[in-house]
Amino acid sequence: MSRFDNRTALVTGSSRGIGRATAERLGAGGALVAVHYATNGDAAQEVVDTILGNGGRAFAVQAELGVPGDVDTLFAGLEAGLKTHNGGDVHLDILINNAGVMGGVPPEETTPEQFDRLIAVNTKAPFFIIQRALTLMPDGGRIINISTGLTKFANPGELAYAVSKGGVEMLALHLARHLGPRGITVNSVAPGITRNDNPVFGIPAAVEQMAQLSTFGRVGEPGDVADVVAFLASDEARWITGAFVDATGGTLLG
Repeated sequence: MSRFDNRTALVTGSSRGIGRATAERLGAGGALVAVHYATNGDAAQEVVDTILGNGGRAFAVQAELGVPGDVDTLFAGLEAGLKTHNGGDVHLDILINNAGVMGGVPPEETTPEQFDRLIAVNTKAPFFIIQRALTLMPDGGRIINISTGLTKFANPGELAYAVSKGGVEMLALHLARHLGPRGITVNSVAPGITRNDNPVFGIPAAVEQMAQLSTFGRVGEPGDVADVVAFLASDEARWITGAFVDATGGTLLG
């Protein structure tokens, strides 16, 4: 048997970056993966096709997070997809809250609207996604929330973002205690600078400067973080819950 055979998984924000790498890892391990996206359906379908091409199972789910009705839309699509692709069985074993938005605005210039948007997508949506997911999750499930090294490493230009992700870490701490009797683990994974589609990663000098923040002397790749998430989603991580897992490549070592 593969690592995640007979498991179902939802990975939010999985049309690119860490979310995509995580969805592909879980799919390669045998899970039926719901690939969530907000707007880029073509990118999400590409992830689905990659998983299918490697012998896995997957389907795409669309929902914009941080807006009224977001969780209802997400779970309507998820449950319909599970019914279709899982023999009518609607249950969710693994939830990865990866979707998020960054701020990039100095504290003095952050508007209430910008702050509210960060909280809505990065904190409120994961809270209520977990709430809904628990109605579908059997005992022994796995919940992993993607946080950020910026909750431990100061960058004033991302203060509001860091505040929103601090809330995500509280979800793991408190829900781990709450869900322990059901054998459900809840953990936070904090990436550092990780290569994505931001144009800055196309500038060698900028990449070299960012690489120096890691003790390994390079920027992270999506797969570096996805491997950590996949481990926490597996049976091998059954004794880890309520944890803050530093996946920054040593950026927080000082």
